[in-house]
Amino acid sequence: MAGRWMVLGHYKAHGQEGWEALAQGIEDMVTGISSSVETDRGLVARLRYLTTSDAGYEAMDRAGIHVAPRTLMAWLAEEVTPNRANRARLDAAYWDLRRQNVAADLKRRLNNGGRGTRIEVNGVDQSAVERRHQRDLPSRSVDIPPRSVNVRGIWDRAVDAWLAEDEHELDAIWDEILFDHFGSDRDKYSKVSSIGWSA
Repeated sequence: MAGRWMVLGHYKAHGQEGWEALAQGIEDMVTGISSSVETDRGLVARLRYLTTSDAGYEAMDRAGIHVAPRTLMAWLAEEVTPNRANRARLDAAYWDLRRQNVAADLKRRLNNGGRGTRIEVNGVDQSAVERRHQRDLPSRSVDIPPRSVNVRGIWDRAVDAWLAEDEHELDAIWDEILFDHFGSDRDKYSKVSSIGWSA
């Protein structure tokens, strides 16, 4: 949805598509190994996580890690350190698998037993926009106030779309949220500076 903003940033307004902020909010819920893949501890932890299931090997394959079993065993035994490119691929594979493994928990937390999750939506930041180019709102104020709404019924789809990196579905979901919760104000929040929640 382009909405009132058309080309966001043309006059120095700061923000992003609502669906992007929604996806980022889900991404921010994913936790995992805190040690960098560049450390011995972080590397070994990722290798162990990836090599304990078929799904881990599939994640490595998707990330482009194609090494002989002997090489993989040497990595696990810490006899050989993967080169920089393979360390980056291992990190990507780890987070790919981590997202897959936590998806069900994210849905459970966001659905909250059918009660949904209250989200705070912060409108586009117009503070750097010259007054004559700021979007006038019905109240004649240029500030777009934060809105807090309780969202239900979309979280399974949203997590699945985030996991599949399906921008079109995420955009459709954000449009549903706007139509269901923002009424005549929905156009103001088609693009946002951020979305946040606690789940």
